[in-house]
Amino acid sequence: MTTLVNGQPTHCVEVADRGFQYGDGTFTTIVVRQELPLFFALHLARLERDCQKLFIPFPGKDSLEVDARKLCAAHPKGVLKIQISRGIGGRGYRIPEFPQVTRVLSMHPLPDYPPDLRKIGVATRLCKSRLGINPALAGIKHMNRLEQILARAEWNGEEIREGLMLDADGYVIEGTMSNVFLIKKGVLYTPKIDRCGVAGVMRGITIATALEHGIDVLESRVTLEELDAADEVFLTNCVIGLWPVSRYEHRTYGVGPITQEIDRWLRMKAENELVAARND
Repeated sequence: MTTLVNGQPTHCVEVADRGFQYGDGTFTTIVVRQELPLFFALHLARLERDCQKLFIPFPGKDSLEVDARKLCAAHPKGVLKIQISRGIGGRGYRIPEFPQVTRVLSMHPLPDYPPDLRKIGVATRLCKSRLGINPALAGIKHMNRLEQILARAEWNGEEIREGLMLDADGYVIEGTMSNVFLIKKGVLYTPKIDRCGVAGVMRGITIATALEHGIDVLESRVTLEELDAADEVFLTNCVIGLWPVSRYEHRTYGVGPITQEIDRWLRMKAENELVAARND
């Protein structure tokens, strides 16, 4: 059992489902360790928030928790993906008057990234593909990822681990699969996600963690010049955790002390999450 559709073990979704037809839905991706989905409450909160923004009825935390427990019991280690679509609808964009949402939970193997990437950092590049500006969708991890797909198609091989994406006005927003952080003179900067981009769960955890430890955090419009002038740069998402950026195009960075500290704090937070969940 690797996939549950509305609680039932199957790999099939109706062809008329609006998630398939239009990308009409939202999703989240969660690391599972020792049968426990890490930061599960935060992921459910993000799903509920995104459903509200898209006017999709939220299927409820109870049903998602039951499904997640079943899959995690069968697969104690891996990546859990939760998708919520508006469900089956007729041809056309009009929203059904009484939508019956579809929830899909699926388990996947953890990517086999070299473990030392969190220590030595990764090489990145600038993508030609840009993100369109649309405040109504900003922050939402919706099921239409064509912009990221086109950006990721710009390179092959594993020498470059991530591509950085700009918006239509030329500001740095995110990676194809990650959020971006810069450190300059001890201050942590991250791009605003008010006009486009995904407000990742690990992004929120990173901001909260930095503030807890007395690091100033600023969400701002980040230019390429500011990226180039940064002292340290790193990337986050819930699967990779934190990757320091060792190279961006021809600019090299060291894996700096603040990046290392934040990474250590994030690891501790994940371990504390496991302990709390086991004791719950």
